[in-house]
Amino acid sequence: MLSVDKRYRYIYKPLVFIACSLPAVLLTAGAFGLPIENLGPDPVARILHALGKTALNMLGITLLVTPVRQLTGFTHLLRLRRMLGLFAFTYVLLHFLAYLVLDRQLDLRGVGADIIKRPYITVGFLALLLLVPLAITSTNRMMRRLGRHWTQLHRLIYVIAILGVWHYYWQVKKDVREPLLYAGMLAVLLGYRLVRRSLAARRLTSTSGSATAPERT
Repeated sequence: MLSVDKRYRYIYKPLVFIACSLPAVLLTAGAFGLPIENLGPDPVARILHALGKTALNMLGITLLVTPVRQLTGFTHLLRLRRMLGLFAFTYVLLHFLAYLVLDRQLDLRGVGADIIKRPYITVGFLALLLLVPLAITSTNRMMRRLGRHWTQLHRLIYVIAILGVWHYYWQVKKDVREPLLYAGMLAVLLGYRLVRRSLAARRLTSTSGSATAPERT
């Protein structure tokens, strides 16, 4: 019988890695003309859209780990959060590279103009920039080096997720139902954290008040 540590190391982590890699593998197969994935009449648009949605999904799943851990008591889920966060960064980066290489054909001047003039690209590029320090500091060594500042830095994930949904909403021209669905799910994830912190603060205040209250005689 494998211990919990070994199950996460040898079973759960490899399975999560494969599942997270699958969208990129399928898109790559479609780009090379393999019949596994049909990219349709506009393959560049299909690749951009798929990578962007996968990035949003990865961000959402990363944010989901903490509530699930707190509600279920499965503390070992935290071992998967770093991998999920790195995959989120990878798909955001691939989304941008697909835009840079496939859509704009490495026209750096044109890309720079888009970032300045087109708000949805500005917002998406800002999300990518904010993800870079999170990816760089994702190692155990950086966690130890930054100490409590590491947690403060990685709270940028909330801002990044908001920017990602905002980017998607602005990018969609007419049917905004799907971006609004993502916005709703993100609101639930962030709202849960706000409510939990508020309740924790109230309990702390109540406990402190009880401890300092004078005894009745």
